[in-house]
Amino acid sequence: MNNIKWLMLLLAASMTFSQCHLPSNRHEVVALPNAKLDKLPQTKANFEFKGNGKSKSAASLTNVYTETSVSDIPFPAINNDLYRGLRNQLKVLKYHKKAQIRSYGKVDINITKLEQTVQALLDLKGKDQTTLPENLSAFQIEGEDGKGNVFFTGYFTPVLKVSKTQTERFKYPLYAKPNIKGKLPSRAEIDGKGVLKDKGLELAYAENLSDIYFMQVQGSGIVEYPDGNQELFAYAGSNQHSYRSIGKYMIKKGYTTPQKVSLTFIKRYLKNNPEEANEILYSNPSYIFFERTPYQKTPNGAGVVPLTSDYSIAVDTKYIPLGSCLLAAVPIINKKNRVIRHEYRVLIAQDKGGAIKGAGHVDLYCGPGRTGQRKASALHHYGKLWLLLPNENEAAEDTKELAVR
Repeated sequence: MNNIKWLMLLLAASMTFSQCHLPSNRHEVVALPNAKLDKLPQTKANFEFKGNGKSKSAASLTNVYTETSVSDIPFPAINNDLYRGLRNQLKVLKYHKKAQIRSYGKVDINITKLEQTVQALLDLKGKDQTTLPENLSAFQIEGEDGKGNVFFTGYFTPVLKVSKTQTERFKYPLYAKPNIKGKLPSRAEIDGKGVLKDKGLELAYAENLSDIYFMQVQGSGIVEYPDGNQELFAYAGSNQHSYRSIGKYMIKKGYTTPQKVSLTFIKRYLKNNPEEANEILYSNPSYIFFERTPYQKTPNGAGVVPLTSDYSIAVDTKYIPLGSCLLAAVPIINKKNRVIRHEYRVLIAQDKGGAIKGAGHVDLYCGPGRTGQRKASALHHYGKLWLLLPNENEAAEDTKELAVR
């Protein structure tokens, strides 16, 4: 695929929903992971890869999940952050009813198996585990191309300065979801014509519409008032209008090119060309509404538990169930936007995305604020994923034991 087609694919994939999240375009390059993760033992990939992270000589996989030996992959340590995330993963599974067995390819998955997997990983805390535990099996996910190459993108929680009242500086409202029967208004009708004005739906006011837009892109955000107090504005629903990429619109109109378009470029362009800002923003009729929630540093995902930075992922739940745990070869990139290695890490599926389609794309939660934004903006590369499940004989024995109880 040539560069322009690849960048267009990236643009379409990155400006899409992740649960309530719309991960932004990610071209600003920083090295991943963060300093805290750098303290963990680094493990080199056991496969050769291209600059975008794709394996050079991967064999075709015939199923969504293929049982694979990972005995030559050093198994990552369970640190404190991941341990807390795994404890939350048990809560994710409790929020779901005891589901019947579901088949993904030739692999059967149910809630009990997922619970057993989480518990097996929790039991590793503090232990020197160097390979995949004997009581777990790994099933490689077919990826975007059927060869195990999974597209990794990132999303984050923005921090937005706001005022509780409308002022000369803070003019633009963030709205709660209206109780309207029938079709809800478009972005142009809400922000341009003010059809929701003075209906008691204003939660706070921001300095410009583009700041609101990019918080909507992420689906939730932390708002900060002039006195320094903060609140979490969570996703409360959308107007159900189809999402359209403003990046694609800008390319079509000749404002930029596929090679230049990025979150950073779009923000700068809207700031420097205010006479065109409304036209560009209104080209996307989709609109996200918010609600105040008790303050927490990170939002809840679709699993209704707080997301864990660098470990929680948003997935297409038709292929990767919420509550599942996965071994991942996460792409690590340099300042030249090239993958220099893959870091093996256990990831936890705690969020979902309407435009995260198939088993070939996952969205990694990168945390709040500018650090989270910088990391999320950089990540648009390929790695590998393996679903972790208990060995069949162990799962059968545990199921018998549960039946006896």
